[in-house]
Amino acid sequence: MNEEIMNTSQLISVIGLGKMGLGMAKTLKRAGFAVRGMDLSAQACQTARGEGIDVAEDLPALLSGASMIVLSLPNSQNVLSLVEGTHGLAKLAGEDTLVLDTTTGDPVLTRQIADILSKEGVRYIDAPVSGGPRGAESGQLTMFIGADHSDIEKAQPVLEALGAKRFHVGGVTAGQIAKLVNNLLVASHLLTASEAFKMAESAGVSIEQLIDAVNAGSGRSGVTLYNYPSRIMNDAFDSGFTMGLMRKDVNLAMDLMEQSGLKLPVSSKVGAIWKASAAALADGDDFNRIVTFDSTEH
Repeated sequence: MNEEIMNTSQLISVIGLGKMGLGMAKTLKRAGFAVRGMDLSAQACQTARGEGIDVAEDLPALLSGASMIVLSLPNSQNVLSLVEGTHGLAKLAGEDTLVLDTTTGDPVLTRQIADILSKEGVRYIDAPVSGGPRGAESGQLTMFIGADHSDIEKAQPVLEALGAKRFHVGGVTAGQIAKLVNNLLVASHLLTASEAFKMAESAGVSIEQLIDAVNAGSGRSGVTLYNYPSRIMNDAFDSGFTMGLMRKDVNLAMDLMEQSGLKLPVSSKVGAIWKASAAALADGDDFNRIVTFDSTEH
C-alpha cells in the first residue's frame, strides 16, 4: 500500500499508445503510477481514453511534471524524429528526466538518440521488449536493457512493473543488439522448424505426433515450445507481432552483421528468405505465417 502511495506521486508519460504502449500504460497505472499518454493516431488516443488513460494533446502537455518517459514506437527513426529539433523531446524534457525506450530499433540511431538527449541532461535507457501485447498488459515482458547502472537504479520501480524478466546486457545500445540477436534466432528457428516438420510429414509423421517428442528432446526451441502449439498448429496466427515488424528486425540484424564486417552464411540466408517473403506475405500478417512461405519460388 505504501508503494502505491509513493508511485502515484510519480508521473510516467507514455509516447506511443499502440497495442504495446497501451498495454504498458495500463500496467503502470495498475501498479499505482500516475500515467499520461500521447499518440499521433486519433483512434489510439480514443482507445486509451476508453481504458482510463489520461491523454495529452501535445508534447509540452505530455511532458509537464513527468519524471520518466516511456517510448513505444515502430522504429528508431520515429524516436529520432521525436527527440531532435527545437521543439523535440530533448529540448522540452526537464534535465534529469529519464527516457525508457522500449522500441526495437537500430543500434546506430540509438547511440545518436542517446547523445542528443545527453547534451540536454536527459538520461536514456534502451530496453526493447519481448512478450507481445499480452506481456505488455500483464507486466510479464522480457526486457533487454542497455544503460548505466545509475539510470537502471532510478528506473527500477518502472522496470519491475513492466518486466518479469529483465536483463542488463551492457551500456546504451547493448539492449538493441541483444534484442536483434533474439529476433534473428526466432526468425531462424521458424524457418528451420518449418522445414524439419515438412520433412517429417513427407515421411509420414505428423507434427501432432512429433511435437511433444521434439519438445522433450534437445531439438526444442521457443518456436517449438510456444509458437507452434499456440499460434501455428491451431491456425490462430494471432501473436500480435507482424511480418513487417519481424522483417524490419531481421534487416537490422543483417545491417549489424555487415557493420561488424562478418560473413555469416546461415544468417544471411535467413535474412534473404525473410526479405523475399514480402512478395507473398503482407506486412500486417502475423509473423508466424513465415512457415507457410515457399522460399524455393523466390
